[in-house]
Amino acid sequence: MSLRVRITDDMKSAMKAKEADKLGAIRLLLAAVKQKEVDERIELDDAGVIAVVDKMIKQRRDSISQYQAAQRQDLVDKEQAEMDVLMGYMPQQLSQAEIEALIAKAVADTGAAGMQDMGKVMGALRPQLAGRADMAQVSALIKAQLSA
Repeated sequence: MSLRVRITDDMKSAMKAKEADKLGAIRLLLAAVKQKEVDERIELDDAGVIAVVDKMIKQRRDSISQYQAAQRQDLVDKEQAEMDVLMGYMPQQLSQAEIEALIAKAVADTGAAGMQDMGKVMGALRPQLAGRADMAQVSALIKAQLSA
């Protein structure tokens, strides 16, 4: 079953169960997927849908930090609930050790010697880690390994 079909099925079950918060988050996700498809005149595969979900999760994280700074706990809770629903559509996240092992392998494969080779390492890792790790965290780990 494709991810898009799973999301649609979850929307239907949320409607039947009258779960308004979950339904709202799923509808936002489907709208974002549809918008991307219309803008680019393509039909998204699972990888494309995961990219949309990842982008929406990043937006929620940014919103949560801003709402916390403004001391708006009600909005923080709403964004966190949406983010929890969205996280259900992401693939299994890699552990810190798995990410570090992939970084070490990519550094060895690309022959990266210093910070100037960071782009090569990121380019090699991006397809493997898309949706499975926070790329900001991966970037920090690569910087630490290349500068060591």
